[in-house]
Amino acid sequence: MPSYNAAVLDIKLIREQTDLVRRRLASRGAGDEAKIDELLSFDEQRRKLLAKKNETRQIGDRIAELDKAVADKEIKRVEILLRLPNLPHSSVKEGKTAADNSEIRAWGERPNYSFKPKSHVEICESLLLVDFARGAKLTGSGFLLYTNWGARLERALIQFLLDLHVHQHGYTEVSPPFMVKEACMIGVGQFPKFVDQAYQVLEGEAQTGRDPNPGGMLYLIPTAEAPVANMHREEILSEQQLPLYYCAYSPCFRAEAGAAGVGTRGMIRVHQFDKVELIRIVKPEHSYDELEKMVTHAERVLQSLGLHYRVVLLCTGDMGFASAKTYDIEVWAPGQGSYLEVSSCSNCEDFQARRMNLRFKTAAGENRFPHILNGSGTALARLFVALVETYQQTDGSISIPAALQPYLKTDRITA
Repeated sequence: MPSYNAAVLDIKLIREQTDLVRRRLASRGAGDEAKIDELLSFDEQRRKLLAKKNETRQIGDRIAELDKAVADKEIKRVEILLRLPNLPHSSVKEGKTAADNSEIRAWGERPNYSFKPKSHVEICESLLLVDFARGAKLTGSGFLLYTNWGARLERALIQFLLDLHVHQHGYTEVSPPFMVKEACMIGVGQFPKFVDQAYQVLEGEAQTGRDPNPGGMLYLIPTAEAPVANMHREEILSEQQLPLYYCAYSPCFRAEAGAAGVGTRGMIRVHQFDKVELIRIVKPEHSYDELEKMVTHAERVLQSLGLHYRVVLLCTGDMGFASAKTYDIEVWAPGQGSYLEVSSCSNCEDFQARRMNLRFKTAAGENRFPHILNGSGTALARLFVALVETYQQTDGSISIPAALQPYLKTDRITA
């Protein structure tokens, strides 16, 4: 178990406002598993041992015993702390499931057709955009093989998203590794709670035996948030460096059961998909204004493509582990007759910065934790689904929205 100095939730806050922490954790369904009493017990035992250690510093053997006891309590304390989710912001509605979420606004209208709209599966097969059968043959269910115009459309969407966020929204583009160390997954809150949902890769040098000190496991990233948010881990930035805005394209790998299209056809739930991720590292006092800006940047994607969508504020029980407040953007997919989530924009406040020990030094010389925000800007393949279903034509072709035509060099995809 690695050491985490200022990691996770603030232990001082848990000590001094225990009832508040209990209530806010319970509001997001983490009450029973939080183990607050056990955490405080380990914390109190650790503090008593530290005090006793100071009293007996001259006794070498006893010090060694106390050191071991302190380390044992620290491991137990950290194990619990790392599994506690972030506290919801006071503006987040209490609730248990997606049914308790609140629609904030909608944009555009649902398209009307003179025919029954087809699903993306029918469209992709008739236009040879995706070869579902061969994708499954290559890797298994939940993996896609884009072909011909489908591959070109996917690539065009990625380039369009990057250009939009770099040139119009002021993000700095980075191209991160697609595998990260365990510490990075812990930093963003993926581990230890969701370790069973990650794809593990044994580090190459360890596989061949050439490395006398093998680095152990690497993990395929579930989103570019994992490497990009960790870019400045264990650093102390200057106040003048903030805010930092990054965007990155990456494939995303998610192994969790039920979220990857196992046993179903199509592109809505897959194990591997592409995404352009947005990361903002900001001063705490500005983070909620920054969250609202990030949401508008993700919305701009759908507006530029002429796709109807709605913005939803998630309740406490439906938020991600690291989030204090989250907006989801759901695009309308006519062939499905339903909305699909294509973006989730979250303010994690200082939760991730504490876990990765990222700080900034103020003009007064104080070291503080910045707030870290992440958002999908946006995710494919669901954007691909909404686009081909929205722009399907009577003759079976797909019209291409004006924003994508410079990338595809056409206004229509036909059989």
